Amino acid sequence: MAGICKRIINTVNAPKAIGAYSQAVVVDKTMYVSGQLGLNPTTMEFPSNNAAEQADQALKNMSAILKEAGASLNNVVKTTVLLADINDFQAVNEIYSKYFAGTDFPARAAYQVGNLPKVNF
Repeated sequence: MAGICKRIINTVNAPKAIGAYSQAVVVDKTMYVSGQLGLNPTTMEFPSNNAAEQADQALKNMSAILKEAGASLNNVVKTTVLLADINDFQAVNEIYSKYFAGTDFPARAAYQVGNLPKVNF
């Protein structure tokens, strides 16, 4: 298709992709960020088995990807949170609230899933 501007976003400040995908893709004025696990970008390991700590790292990773593209969390309009255990929702929500401050929260869905890639616990 002619006229579509597509740009691949990659940064060393977020974990490298663990599969055949990009960290993010910008098409025209819309950015699509791939799912971010709470992996340390240097070690490619989780900081701990604690869901809140993993959420904190995942949001740092997402922020780094957005920054690489010239955007920020203020530009996010929709997120999806995948939890290994739905009982971690409140702890993860507290971390999430620190990153998306104020009342202009993005739309969000949260689900418990059977498994996540690279789970080490």
